[in-house]
Amino acid sequence: MGDLTLQTPLRVSSDVVFRDLDGEVVILNLASGKYFGLDPVGTRIWQLIEEHRRLEDVLRHLVGEYDAPPDALERDLMTLASELVQLGLLVHDDATTNAN
Repeated sequence: MGDLTLQTPLRVSSDVVFRDLDGEVVILNLASGKYFGLDPVGTRIWQLIEEHRRLEDVLRHLVGEYDAPPDALERDLMTLASELVQLGLLVHDDATTNAN
């Protein structure tokens, strides 16, 4: 999962536009011209990253919202976040990192 940790703050890339369509997010990477879609759980993770940025805060909300083992939620969160970073849809939020 590369250099992502639960303390990593992320934000949506400036090259990305997205739209919530009935609980599922459709994402367009303007740099590549590729579309991506997220299922309802992936959509919730996307929303929480947008709102909270730090993955540890996202995980805390997921644990409160889903009836699943915390270690499974953490694994799924880190896997999805890593994939979204690799695709250029999410980027490290240096402004949040430098503010702390």
